[in-house]
Amino acid sequence: MGRILAIDSGLTVTKAVIFDLSGRQLGVARRNVPQLKPQPRKVERDMDDLWRQTASAIRDVLAASQTDPADILSVAATAHGDGVYVLDREGAPLGAGILSLDSRAIDIVAEWEADGTSGKSLELTGQAPHVSAPSALLAWMAREEPERFARISHILACKDWLRFCLSGSIGTDRTEASTSFTDVHSQRFSDAALDLFGLSQLRPALPEVAHPAEIIGVVTEAAAAATGLKAGTPVAAGLHDVTASVHGIGAHCTGVVGIVAGTYSINEAVSTAPRTDPRWFCRNAVEPGLWNNMSISPASTTNYDWFLDTFCAAERAQAAADGTSIHAVLAPEIDAALERPSPILFHPYLYGSPFGAVPSAGFLGLRGWHGRGDVLAALLEGVAFNHRQHVDALREAFGGAEARLTGGASRNPTVARLFADILGMDVTVSETDEAAAWGAALCAGAAVGAFARFDADPRDLDAMATTYSPSPERSAHYEARYAAFREVADSLPATWERLNALERLDRGGHHA
Repeated sequence: MGRILAIDSGLTVTKAVIFDLSGRQLGVARRNVPQLKPQPRKVERDMDDLWRQTASAIRDVLAASQTDPADILSVAATAHGDGVYVLDREGAPLGAGILSLDSRAIDIVAEWEADGTSGKSLELTGQAPHVSAPSALLAWMAREEPERFARISHILACKDWLRFCLSGSIGTDRTEASTSFTDVHSQRFSDAALDLFGLSQLRPALPEVAHPAEIIGVVTEAAAAATGLKAGTPVAAGLHDVTASVHGIGAHCTGVVGIVAGTYSINEAVSTAPRTDPRWFCRNAVEPGLWNNMSISPASTTNYDWFLDTFCAAERAQAAADGTSIHAVLAPEIDAALERPSPILFHPYLYGSPFGAVPSAGFLGLRGWHGRGDVLAALLEGVAFNHRQHVDALREAFGGAEARLTGGASRNPTVARLFADILGMDVTVSETDEAAAWGAALCAGAAVGAFARFDADPRDLDAMATTYSPSPERSAHYEARYAAFREVADSLPATWERLNALERLDRGGHHA
């Protein structure tokens, strides 16, 4: 029986996942890919190491699932969007890939906001540029690293780099193409957009654009040797992981709000016409004539991971040694804290916010009698509050009475109920473990005729989902807390600016 291989490369982990044609996951292999942080605001990764780790994961999943490489019908990749991966004329990386957690272009974006470029971009491209947008990062590169900029021959996203390593084919797909340089109405690359950002000389470096479920090449001999795949295996274009994730849980359709609670707070609504607003990106959906409206910020469960890494490393190691998990250890503390009144609010802006890169994270309302559970309960509330800010914007414009939630945290019933109560709407959680990978697999399968269409999901989604309905009493409780959360955030812009200024001072009080 035929099988599909999907690659899902996030901001910290790259995965290889094999599915059968019923949608059953047969195996998954993971590799950590270190983030490089050479300076404040710079978040990068070694591109060659990313490919080596991905190739190793593919070898492992073929072995673990006992899959004959000849049974793989097709391959597709999905990966973190935004950021930028640039190649020279020979197809070699020009330095490290820049991740979407990067904020080096903060001054560029501030200038564009001040001189009207951002407003013009919103009207033309469907989105105001943000600090990790390809437009901002390439403009930063032109200013700060002109020699590197002058050598750019190919502008890719993360999954496009993996596609190139697999097939030798340079290009992108519709969803990834629309991160900076497409006209929101035509859904095609726009010379006017490049001119707007002062990047017109990069027009030859923009990649060819394919449908996500289109075959763009085959696995090369070199890639076959690295991965264990069969040379000649078809490779599909793949898609942006934000879109892939909601596609994988059946939420990439009108009338449903798709939510991904992961590194980013991702919230999406599909529309049949473009509608622009500073609160969301209006980007290409998988199909022409549909738009994917994404309201996002790098401010979701990465905050929880940061807390565990920073303050619970020893306990996490002990839990693993005991055959349990740190999540199980902490769950009773969090559940108990959520049941008692608390003045603690947490703004989850460790890496960014709905207001850009200026705000920073912080706890308010802490007292000496509060414990770890109280802090973590406030942290998770803050994450859900941040999602609500995005979801409210989308519901206002596009409607939607149902939310579909995915991401690692969604498998925790406490978190899923928290989202339902804070959003005040039904939240459905699918049993899909690797939603983004399955979204890519659907495209890969459709590309070779294994599925009738990219959205012809063979699974019974209703049978494999749990719906959490909000409690009126708890929703009212969180309505008051959310109002306070927003009021505090609205009062802090000048404070955040002042704190950022302190970061630039050396011990002598001079700008570093």
